[in-house]
Formats: sequence, C-alpha cells, structure tokens
Amino acid sequence: MNKKAERAWILYDWANSAFATTMIAAVMPIFFSDVAASSLPKTTATAYWGYTESASLILLVLLSPILGSIADRAGRKKQFLRVFTYIGIAASFLMATIGEGEWIWAVILVIIGTLAFACSNIFYDSFLPEIAAEEDRDMISSRGYAFGYIGGGVLLALQLILIQKPSWFGLTTVSATQVAFASVGVWWFLFSLPLFRHVKETKTKTEENLLQLSKNSIRQVVQTIKQLPKYPQLLRFLIAFWFFNDGINTIIKMATIYGREIGIDTNDLIFALLITQFVGLPCTLLFGKFAGWFGSKRTLIVTIFVYLFIVLLGYGMTTSLHFYTLAILVGVVQGGSQALSRSIYSQLVPIGRNAEFFGFYGLSSKFSAIFGPFVFGLAGQLTGSSRFGILSLATFFLIGIALLWKFNLEKGKQESLRELPPSP
Repeated sequence: MNKKAERAWILYDWANSAFATTMIAAVMPIFFSDVAASSLPKTTATAYWGYTESASLILLVLLSPILGSIADRAGRKKQFLRVFTYIGIAASFLMATIGEGEWIWAVILVIIGTLAFACSNIFYDSFLPEIAAEEDRDMISSRGYAFGYIGGGVLLALQLILIQKPSWFGLTTVSATQVAFASVGVWWFLFSLPLFRHVKETKTKTEENLLQLSKNSIRQVVQTIKQLPKYPQLLRFLIAFWFFNDGINTIIKMATIYGREIGIDTNDLIFALLITQFVGLPCTLLFGKFAGWFGSKRTLIVTIFVYLFIVLLGYGMTTSLHFYTLAILVGVVQGGSQALSRSIYSQLVPIGRNAEFFGFYGLSSKFSAIFGPFVFGLAGQLTGSSRFGILSLATFFLIGIALLWKFNLEKGKQESLRELPPSP
C-alpha cells in the first residue's frame, strides 16, 4: 500500500475535525445563543439550535445513500469529496459574517456546513478499503480518529486564547469569535490538500449523465435495502451500531449542557472538552493496538462497557472533579469505539460497493443520533431530573452489547464475498 496515501488520508481527519470541534461542539453553539440569537428568548434560541441540528440530520439521511451509490457507479468519490469539502470550507468562512441578531443567517450556514461536513465524511470513509490492506485497517482507522482529536484540539486551544484575550489582537470578543470561525476554513483547506494530491481512486467509466445516475442510484438504494438481509452479520452489526452509537452521540451532545445544569463552571466545561480531545490521541492509537492483540469485536465491546460506567458516573455527578473524570473516560474510549466500528464495518461491506454501503453506515449513524437526545429529554421531563435522562442511556449500550455478543466477524467477512445482483 502507498504510505503517502495512508498519511494523507489520516491527515484529512486532522483537517475536518476542526469543523466538528468548533462549529458543532464548542464555539458556535455559545455564539449562536449569545450573539446570533440574542434577540430571542434563551429557551427559544436553544430550541432553534436543536431544530437546526435536526434539519441537517434529516437532509443527510435523505442524501447520504444516494450520494454513495452515485459515487460508486460513476467512480467519482474523490470528486464528491472535494466538492463537499469546499462547500464546508466556504460555509466556515461565511460564518465569520454572522452578526448580532442574525440567527436566520446562522441557521442557514450551520445547516449547509454541517451537511457538507457529514457528506464529505461518507466519501472519506469509503476510501479506507482502497488505501489500506485488511490487516492494517484497524490501526489506520484508529490513527485517523486520533489525529482528528489532536487537530481539532490544537485549533480549539488557539481559538480559546483568541476569544478569551481578544485585546491582545486588537479585537472584540465577537470579532475574535468570527476570526475563529474563519480559521476553521483555513485549517480545513490547508490540511486537506495532501489527500487530493496523493490518494488515487480507481476510475470506472459511465456514459450516464447526472440525472440518469440519480434515478438509477435511487433504484439501487431501494435494491440495496432489500439485499441487506442477505448479509445477516452486517445487518446485525448495523443494528448494534445504531444503538450504542446513539448512546455515544447523546453523551457528546448533552454532557456539557447537563454539566452546566447541575452547576459545573463554564471554564471547567471548556477545559474538560480540551482534555477529551488530547486524551483521545494516545488512547485511540492504543485501542488500535488492543484490537490487533485481542480482536476488534472484543475490544469494541470493552469500550462500550466503559460507556456504561460513564453513564453511572454521570448519574451521580455532583462536582467539577466528577466532570473531569467523565471527560477523561470519554476521551479514552470515544475515538477507539468509533475507529473500530468503522474498521469492522469496512470488512463486512460487499466488494465493489464501498461508497454505497458506507452511505448506509453514515445514514445509520446520523439517523440513530435523533433518538438518544429525545429519550434523554423525555426521561428528564417525566422524572423532573436530568439525572434519569443520562441513566436512560444505559439501555442503548446494553442492547448494543447484547447484539455485538452474538455478532460473528469472521462469518461476516465470508458473507461479504457473496456476489450482489448487477446494479440497475
């Protein structure tokens, strides 16, 4: 395998994780509430932010399997990756123009940027089988997530200095935050260049135009859904992933809000997020090693058991020390669980349908993320305490573990060799 291509593929995770860290997790939600939606009541601003994230997920659920199948049929994974990367970069730059009270403009840009970020990841993930041999995928996938953590963390640390000390740079807090948004675009652009230069795609020829490809791809998506039962181990893994990934995503999205609700200081919440980023680097690589020693399935199950402990810790959390402990534990297992899930799935995908089936993988990931926050909020409302909301997530992890326990990876690899009917 081409080592330059491997390194370039890994570096792309470093590049685009800046968007996830700054725009989705850390800076933009606060800016939206305090500046862009300052004319709205706080509860309304929070609700609108939730609707914005939901709109992005709905669009992604509709687009991802179609985009994946188009890319496979036309041999255009790299082209699609480039287009969505540049759309995400442009959205990041434009977010620097959001001013006070301009929440509609912020909503539009966040939807566009989040959708572009998620769609680019579909094509990025689908390159893994092309740039890495099967026996190397666990480690290379883990390195991608590890460098994503460190890349997002480094830029976030620089942004926090800029935002907390804007006078050092002759800026106000608002203008410093706007510069931070623009820095995401610069970071994403510069560190994606090696991938576009060194990662090569196996070209396939087609005489179909984009409209024909779209129509045929929609038919192919329907056909693929019907064919999933022919790959029972892949289907079992997808369902397990749907549950435990929902729990993981809910912890990521709700932990900071939950911590603030029970009285954890804002500075502690921010520094805990940075800790999560930097702890994730060595631990993601370490779990890649563990997978080589003990097997991918066994190692993945261990990470989910750790999440169960995190849920119990969150239920009883009362101090900032508890939150720091939670953040460290999330950093320990978050990257490993995601990297191993991606690597295992890559070994179950039918040959020649990488982008199409990784579209379903992205679809499952984003669709499942809708339900966890809903259950979290509903449990909190019914009981009058968000502590029961976080405890409810244990159900997602227990179901995921039960399904993974019966999952047979070796059998799944054999099933992936079954020939699919020709595409429509």
